[in-house]
Amino acid sequence: MKNFFILIVCGLYVLVSFGQETESDSNKSIEIDSLYREDQFYIGVTYNLLFNKPKDVNQSGFSGGLHLGFIRDMPINKRRNLGLGLGLGYSFNVYIQDLFIGEEEGTEQSIFSVLDGVEYSTNRFTTHLVEAPFELRWRTSVPETHKFYRIYTGIKLGYLYSFNSNFKQPGNQVKQSKVEELNRWRVGATFTFGWNTFNFHFYYSLNSLFNDKAMIQGDPVGLNIAKIGLMFYIL
Repeated sequence: MKNFFILIVCGLYVLVSFGQETESDSNKSIEIDSLYREDQFYIGVTYNLLFNKPKDVNQSGFSGGLHLGFIRDMPINKRRNLGLGLGLGYSFNVYIQDLFIGEEEGTEQSIFSVLDGVEYSTNRFTTHLVEAPFELRWRTSVPETHKFYRIYTGIKLGYLYSFNSNFKQPGNQVKQSKVEELNRWRVGATFTFGWNTFNFHFYYSLNSLFNDKAMIQGDPVGLNIAKIGLMFYIL
């Protein structure tokens, strides 16, 4: 799975770089549009971190994310270096940690516990989301080139439509997808800056992944998510 993820990232990078270079070269023979927009497809890869964790819950291994979508650009000044962005996208995330999520037999009530001292080979959960980024965008772009500095900041709204936890140990496997304690509506703050192809991207969730009903021995499970990585834009 890890090698497959790395292969996808490398392939996306090559496609994005080729796409921007080809488009930039072809624009030399095209009439310049003074009312241009920075409409963009985006592809991002991130390293995911969990904050506001219960005591003794730790991450292990590589927790990553893949994000893609489209943003409509709306310039708000005459120079067109300041604008608003509204988009729609998809986000896939993996979190490897030692928080066990199961289900109580008969009641279907979720169980949360820490795998302290328990031998296991796999314990992770994955999420799939539909997201809508809303950004305030500053850039140094001009009609003649697509290579420019940018700073984008804003809010990303999302809906977590699929959640799957997977625990494996010799002779036993527990999978859980129905977790009533999830906060499926997600809200996060974003900040992206960079030049041309390479852009650093940061995300922090403003609401916890689990609601107040998710508890471990009286303590809330919580979990706020931070994502740090690279964002690539295709004009």
